[in-house]
Amino acid sequence: MDKELFRLQGIRPVMLLLAGLSLLQSAAIIGQALFLAKSIAILFEGQTVQMAYQPLALFLVLIVARHTIVWLQKKVAGRFAEAASESLQGRVLSRLFERGPRFAASEGSGKLVTLVLEGVDRVRTYLELSVPRTLDMVFVTFPLLAFVYRQDVISGLILIVTMPVLIGFFIVLGLAARKQADKQWRSYRMLSHHFTDSLRGLATLRFLGRSKDHGETVGRVSDQYRSATMRTLRVAFLSSLALDFFSMLSVAFVAVGLGLRLIEGNVGFETALVILILAPEYFLPVRMLGSDYHASLDGKEALETIRTIIDRAATDEHKAEPEVTVSQTSVTGVWNGTITLSDIRVVGEDGRQVLGEVSAELGSNRRRVGIVGASGAGKSTLLGVLGGFSEPEAGVIQVNGQPISWDAKQEWQRQIAYIPQHPYLFNQSLTDNIRFYEPEATQEQVEQVIRDVGLGELVDSLPNGCDEIIGEGGRTLSGGQSQRVALGRALLGNRPVILLDEPTAHLDIETEWELKQTMLSVLGDRRVFLATHRLHWMRDMDWIWVMDQGRLVETGTYEQLVAQKGVFYRLLTASAKGEKG
Repeated sequence: MDKELFRLQGIRPVMLLLAGLSLLQSAAIIGQALFLAKSIAILFEGQTVQMAYQPLALFLVLIVARHTIVWLQKKVAGRFAEAASESLQGRVLSRLFERGPRFAASEGSGKLVTLVLEGVDRVRTYLELSVPRTLDMVFVTFPLLAFVYRQDVISGLILIVTMPVLIGFFIVLGLAARKQADKQWRSYRMLSHHFTDSLRGLATLRFLGRSKDHGETVGRVSDQYRSATMRTLRVAFLSSLALDFFSMLSVAFVAVGLGLRLIEGNVGFETALVILILAPEYFLPVRMLGSDYHASLDGKEALETIRTIIDRAATDEHKAEPEVTVSQTSVTGVWNGTITLSDIRVVGEDGRQVLGEVSAELGSNRRRVGIVGASGAGKSTLLGVLGGFSEPEAGVIQVNGQPISWDAKQEWQRQIAYIPQHPYLFNQSLTDNIRFYEPEATQEQVEQVIRDVGLGELVDSLPNGCDEIIGEGGRTLSGGQSQRVALGRALLGNRPVILLDEPTAHLDIETEWELKQTMLSVLGDRRVFLATHRLHWMRDMDWIWVMDQGRLVETGTYEQLVAQKGVFYRLLTASAKGEKG
């Protein structure tokens, strides 16, 4: 049995219950064989039909009992599989939200979409089939073997010898099937990546005239997935053929041996009939396991991948955890005190240092902090550290001299509203999208925020007003409108800090200017961290951090940095020349 199964919550009591049901099933199978053989023996010996009524009735009762037990096994396994798969799905999503967009980007959106949707369904199938089948291999096969061995030693020895041969073929073909299933799962994830990328970049592909070429690429990947699926099916069919062939051959050996000894009078007719009835039942669990193994093998691969993501996120989080903790009250007041970054270091997925020993201090009077630098300087990574999305390899964040523990990260992030370059609009109403941080907010509060962020004209133009469905499945909003929706979320959530990651990077000058005026007017006394390469924002910042190749090279006010004529001044000069050009 896969050792990963024992890490699932609540599996041990379920396995005990299923093991008990398997033992009851083996007892029912033995009873069926005994009473059926007795009924046939009565008729074969020429006795009255009435004498066969009682064993036949008991035989029918045991058939009903056996099928009831099988139904209970499916019910128990199905409920456990449903609960376990939902738990895994919830844990993956929780890890993704805890680790933030950087971790999700490192794993790949296509892979994550496949896991959370298709992968979880396949894990459910795998758990529902593999757990009861594996237990039947032990708690049905061995009781039947022990019973047959007590009835006839020779038949028992034949069954003992043939079972390892059957399992050997099952293992060999199973390894081949797993290899093909690995290729199929990789092809499926690659297809998901290509399809997701195609949807995201469809507008760009059409603009560049490359949509047909990219469609051909998706078609080739689809053909690879289809070929991998067919190879997996061929191995599965071959495995089923081998299992059926060798199990029938083994039953035939038992039948020939019983027939010869029955002719010689060395075994009784009823005993021989019982053994002959039980022999196929003895091989049935391994045949069912082999059949279901191929049907659920991709679920096994999906479970391992999900476990890898959960464990990797947990390992990264544990590795970055400081020794000292602060209370929840301290976390709640984090943004009103003095914030100190001490030797913060972050390493990327490729082992390259993204942030190198960043140290800085922000007094409580520095409410608006700009983070600037060239592309790849580490602005977004530093913003991710402040938001708890990126745990540093080394270093400590302190509040009023006390280190913040990553154990308190959830409470920490409840104080934060994050506005990325491309805010995601869910396929829901405008009201529900703005209520993202505060689902219980009243309609009056939503309407007030809509007016504050300048969405009033948009709402007036919509047929259903605030109830208009937006997002990919509804009305499409412009970049500036999407940013205003994200700003409305932050305001309605009334969170003390707002993290802005290039909020106007892809907007035209007029839209950016309007949005900038709106933001500056509604942010109030909140603490703002703005990562941007648009330097005109810096005149409105209380303090500026200048990043260069992952290091914090300059800090100060706008006037101080201009007077220094250092990195910030060069960025400002280059930006001015670019605008003139």
